[in-house]
Amino acid sequence: MNEKKRKIRVLIAKPGLDGHDRGAKVVVRALRDAGMEVIYTGIRQTPEAIASAAVQEGVDFVGLSCLSGAHNNLFTRVVRLLRKKGAGDIIVFAGGIIPAPDIPKLKKAGVREIFPPGTSTRDIAQWVLQTAKEL
Repeated sequence: MNEKKRKIRVLIAKPGLDGHDRGAKVVVRALRDAGMEVIYTGIRQTPEAIASAAVQEGVDFVGLSCLSGAHNNLFTRVVRLLRKKGAGDIIVFAGGIIPAPDIPKLKKAGVREIFPPGTSTRDIAQWVLQTAKEL
């Protein structure tokens, strides 16, 4: 019997008070176009709400976007909350205005990849697809 493979599930979220979500919406569309099932939480989400939604939706990845400068606190809180909820296997990636010196700290905290401004949506989708193969 030919079993159909389950689609990759991704949750895209905008933590904190950042109200600019055009980039996040573009990423949502690109990931959907690449064949993934994508849930977008909308703007101004708390890390707690993001982690809870990720667990409830059974996602494989959480993509976070932040342009407000609060990325160090918000992204690491999402990672910690996922681990606390027993969902530390959900892969977290991020984008937005992230200064280069912050990237190693975020990766050490558990954010798998950071996509700076100007990254093509094709590159993001390819990274998710490749990373999913490694699961």
